[in-house]
Amino acid sequence: MEKRKSIILVTWDFTEKSEYALLHAINVSKVMDCVIKLVHIIKKSSERTKTEGMMKDEVKRLSDKYSVTTEYLVREGTIFSTISKIVFDEAASMVFMGTHGIKGMQKLLGSWALKVIAKSRSPFIVVQKPPNNDIYKKIVVPVNFKSENKENAKWIEYLYNNFKAKFILYKANNTDKRFVRGVNSNLLYAQKYMRAKEIEYEIATAEGKLDFAKETVAYAKAVDADMILIMTTRGLGFADYVLGAHEQFIIGNEEHIPVMVINPKPIRLTGGFRTAGG
Repeated sequence: MEKRKSIILVTWDFTEKSEYALLHAINVSKVMDCVIKLVHIIKKSSERTKTEGMMKDEVKRLSDKYSVTTEYLVREGTIFSTISKIVFDEAASMVFMGTHGIKGMQKLLGSWALKVIAKSRSPFIVVQKPPNNDIYKKIVVPVNFKSENKENAKWIEYLYNNFKAKFILYKANNTDKRFVRGVNSNLLYAQKYMRAKEIEYEIATAEGKLDFAKETVAYAKAVDADMILIMTTRGLGFADYVLGAHEQFIIGNEEHIPVMVINPKPIRLTGGFRTAGG
């Protein structure tokens, strides 16, 4: 029996940013031999016939332009819940999404992106421009004090196995002893994991003069990183979406660096105690 190919999704809204996301997906597909599916969400069923016609035209245009075969999905619902359902139903390996950043009024769009991502079981790669390289060669991984940070390790391994990328563990510089303990614990865990898997890495430490998210973006720009890999904070709420979580700043960064966003495993109840995977 022929092995089923992995599926990668590209959120599609007929904009230039969506096309940038597709270009990243094409590069990944060349390495991982994936099926690319364009996803568009409609608000009501009466829009389906027209939208499916538009998507068929897009598939043909993109095939002529990039010599790539894509499929499409049109679903009724909202981007906040329907995309994550599609990710689950399709067992998608990852999702590519274009964003316009968070400058000025675009901050609201940035919060939308984070709200969509926070419901997904699979990673999102959020982009603002076409890829610089054919593959992701250098990836910056910020290491903070939060326990869910340890869950990055398996995705580091995943990216290494597929792209043989080099990783830079970018360590937060805190003065609070509680934060320092958490950062050091997460760094030690990452080092042990990566040494065991023979993954190439180096360590850099933030200056600690600015917000860690801002220092992460500035450092990634300085070393010409192809991607930043981040883990969202477990339990993001309404205030985070409106006021702007650190994740939101990195996702919509002004340097237009692609960001791979991972959600931590959901907390589960075991024997009366609250536990978390990782």
